[in-house]
Amino acid sequence: MKKTLIVIPAYNPGEELLPYVEDLIASNYESILVIDDGSKLSHRSLFDQLEMKKEVTLYRHAVNLGKGRALKNAINYFLNLPNNDQWLGMITVDSDGQHLVEDVKKLSETLDEQTNSLVLGARNFDDIDVPFKSKFGNKMTKHLFKLLYGKKLQDTQTGLRGFSSDIIHKFVDLQGERFSYETDVLIHAVRQNVEITEVTIQTVYIEGNSETHFRPIADSFEIYSLLLRNFFKYMSSSIISFLIDILLFHFFVGVFGLLSAGIRIVISTIIARFFSSLFNYSVNKSFVFDSKKKVSKTIWKYYLLVVLQLLTSALLVYLIYNITGIQETIVKMVVDGILFFLSYRIQKSLIF
Repeated sequence: MKKTLIVIPAYNPGEELLPYVEDLIASNYESILVIDDGSKLSHRSLFDQLEMKKEVTLYRHAVNLGKGRALKNAINYFLNLPNNDQWLGMITVDSDGQHLVEDVKKLSETLDEQTNSLVLGARNFDDIDVPFKSKFGNKMTKHLFKLLYGKKLQDTQTGLRGFSSDIIHKFVDLQGERFSYETDVLIHAVRQNVEITEVTIQTVYIEGNSETHFRPIADSFEIYSLLLRNFFKYMSSSIISFLIDILLFHFFVGVFGLLSAGIRIVISTIIARFFSSLFNYSVNKSFVFDSKKKVSKTIWKYYLLVVLQLLTSALLVYLIYNITGIQETIVKMVVDGILFFLSYRIQKSLIF
């Protein structure tokens, strides 16, 4: 059977780390990488005891660099192992004892059955023992992730993750040095069409999750900034395209000033929309979604979406106005706002 590398990032861990590692060894995990992420000197003896075990490799950070950096260093370590084809993959676990050895085994079994997969140990946040801040944060994040990336996940913040050796190289150079790295892993997996499998695990919180080094404000800001990064790019692209459209429309209305009002408005609208949409397409493809697809495979889909969006907007505004009598401009703002978000999802999932 192929080997599995167990990775444990640890920053000022409790004494429970030593017996936990011993339990892993007793369960036939013979390759364990413990990363001391710049812990205080008072924890030195614990790491020294771990390093004495032949199954354990200790990697030290001189200063605290964050969980994201620790995990990226672990992936780099894995990719440089000899006879890489003899390895099943890498499993990351937290150092505070939240991830039971039996659940680590579940991930190992799943990795053995599936290749090219990212396997997540998914907790149940409806359990009564889950602290409110953890329940609220995880549920909010998973709903936002589904909304923006179209992938429904039970647990977006789990630290128990299995990386198949076939796909692990995809995650070595992502953004994020702290907890936001784990979010970027999920985003990148979705964008790269990596299969994500969730395995139900037990939900364990020790002393109300007091051992966590998660900073509620700073780390949450990083995570949500990362989640919304592409959408903010999309918004920026749309705003600039709108300004180009307005400016070009104004310019060509002046150029065709001798024509009748109806004709010059139609001509100016078509020319302005053509150039502004071409700009929007180019920026969305290269900058917003970083698509590697050929122009010939995406541009016709993009312009089909543009036409359908215009027709849908006009039809819905007409219908809602006639049914409710609400002023057309107000209706259009609401309808176009909804279509704007749907367009983002369609462009991300089906076009780019």
